[in-house]
Amino acid sequence: MMRLSIRLGLALLLVHVLTAQTRAGDYIVYVGSYTNTTAKGIYASRFESKTGELSPLELVAEDVYPAQLWATPNGRFLYAANWQGTDAAPGDTIAAYAIDRHTAALTFLNKVKCGGSGPNQVVVDPSGNVAVAVNYRSGSVAAFGIEPDGKLTDAFYIDQHAGQPTPPSRQPGPRAHGVVFSEDSKFAYVADIGLDRVYSYHLDVAKRTMTPFDPPYVTQTAGSGPRRLQLHPNGKVLYLARETDSSVSVLAIDGGHLKEIQNISTLPAAQTGNTTAEIVIDQAGKFLYVSNRGHDTIAVFKVDPENGTLAVVEYAPAGGRTPRNFNIDPTGEYLFTSNQNGENIVVFRIDQKTGRLRPTGVELPLANPGSIFFVKAS
Repeated sequence: MMRLSIRLGLALLLVHVLTAQTRAGDYIVYVGSYTNTTAKGIYASRFESKTGELSPLELVAEDVYPAQLWATPNGRFLYAANWQGTDAAPGDTIAAYAIDRHTAALTFLNKVKCGGSGPNQVVVDPSGNVAVAVNYRSGSVAAFGIEPDGKLTDAFYIDQHAGQPTPPSRQPGPRAHGVVFSEDSKFAYVADIGLDRVYSYHLDVAKRTMTPFDPPYVTQTAGSGPRRLQLHPNGKVLYLARETDSSVSVLAIDGGHLKEIQNISTLPAAQTGNTTAEIVIDQAGKFLYVSNRGHDTIAVFKVDPENGTLAVVEYAPAGGRTPRNFNIDPTGEYLFTSNQNGENIVVFRIDQKTGRLRPTGVELPLANPGSIFFVKAS
């Protein structure tokens, strides 16, 4: 009986320890990857925001090129843009997963065609009812319904961009590259890197309709390469990262219509050999961040509270080569960057007064990391 009691006690202790390990961390960090080398799919880590500690990455879903991720606002479902395929598995799809917020495990739900080829980003609207994918290779935009069980419908809307690039554009044709929603889910804005345009759309998530504005787009400088977008929390200013000329275009919003009010470089003077990648604004709308590939820095800007224009704060070293994607954690205290060719994820502390980035010393290895998304753990 004594031996049985000891064994039972040890077993209960082991269960307690495993449960504590499972619950450690108040956020789950999901990381997509490009699976052309040793990466195998979607990875997860547990993040403790009070201490900045991260658990080692674990593979939670084996998938083909699930580089870009986005979760529903309620944290129940995760979506991945399958950038391309392999001989064994098709690409050009959007995959849906159910999230276990206790264990971080993902359960596959379904996959749908992306409405084109080369899905570069998938974003869920703030209501959690619609997902929009932008397709780089085909230059198309596709909208999908999100069902109550998290599964995606087939695309209810596809817009194939058309036109010819203007020299000195390096693109052969339309190349949709980024999408962002207004907070009320009534508008969507899409960057087309090939045509140097920013498109505006009306969105009705209840009726599942999406229609272009008239006129449907505004044109950027020829060859500037509009890539990714962020909205100021006040909904009045749109920030556009331009890949080719390494700059940010600041666009004032008037009823969904756009007008440029500033353009500012993401690089120090006379710096060349660079392209921008990701752009993120903090929740308070005080600081804007843009990643530089080549210069391998995160450009930090202070946002003017009156008109949303930008002023340079610093160019912070990214801690690795080719910072393609990055994100700010939900507390606003940390910035995580995925250095694609550096094969690492580096964590920075954000100075709340200045916006400056300070390395925490926390780093995770991963081959070809993609986008980063945070989900509240339970």
